[in-house]
Amino acid sequence: MRDFVFPGATAVLTGAASGIGEALAHGLARRGADLVLLDRDAERLDGVVAAIRAAHPDRRIETHLVDLADAEATDRVAAEISRAHPRTRLLVNNAGVALGGRFDQVTLEEFLWVIDINFRAVVRLTHALLPTLKAEPGAHLVNISSLFGIIAPAGQAAYSASKFAVRGFTEALRHELVEDGVGVTCVHPGGIRTRIAASARVGSGVSREEYEVGRQQFEKLLSIDPARAAEVILRGVERRRGRVLIGWSAKLPDLLARVAPASYGKLLALGMRPNRAPVPAPRPAPDATPAGAEPGGPA
Repeated sequence: MRDFVFPGATAVLTGAASGIGEALAHGLARRGADLVLLDRDAERLDGVVAAIRAAHPDRRIETHLVDLADAEATDRVAAEISRAHPRTRLLVNNAGVALGGRFDQVTLEEFLWVIDINFRAVVRLTHALLPTLKAEPGAHLVNISSLFGIIAPAGQAAYSASKFAVRGFTEALRHELVEDGVGVTCVHPGGIRTRIAASARVGSGVSREEYEVGRQQFEKLLSIDPARAAEVILRGVERRRGRVLIGWSAKLPDLLARVAPASYGKLLALGMRPNRAPVPAPRPAPDATPAGAEPGGPA
């Protein structure tokens, strides 16, 4: 398969208002692509568009405000994009949310909210735009999984379930679309410095103190600049790589999962134990729904 051609391409990107999505939007514009950007945060998305237009006034940019947890709204926007952009060459499913808490600390509604955004929206958008991609020579699909689509630590049941699902879905599509000439990339970011930890929703059965301990430990992993992550992703797209791991915080756990697939959890627990603080009894915590989407990471 030939290298992906960015100049003149129309790229559809979700979660474009911050984090990796914002950096991808800038990177695509620099490479000569026109943009169709999706997010739920109007203010942040407007800021991204203004910055890109100032730097690249010749780029065509279209935006759609949509909450990807809303299936009907997602389907409606996907249909609009399909009609308006029949020459779409690149779809990047980047949007994502996080939920803190063990499976027995979150409600079913909270769990499925993560699945709806991180996985079902990916399926819906891909299903709607796949005919367009198949009709455009040299098209490509990118789905952002996660470090937690490689390993599944305690307290990340919902997020890991969604990201493992993205991984399996993407790998199957990679094999199915070979004869159609559509490239497919699954991305596993490691510790990307995004808003995902600060904006994650807290499970109803998780105390604020317990969540703060986990959040602080999690944020220590977030050291990679989103712009660097975006460049790694776009180089992977250009070279039609099927799998992209970003940072040693993704590459080492990938190796660990291969070497000790049934016992890596013990090593993760040992790594976290020195910093653990006493955990008070669980109590309901206020909702902290994220504004906008992120993927990153470990996203």
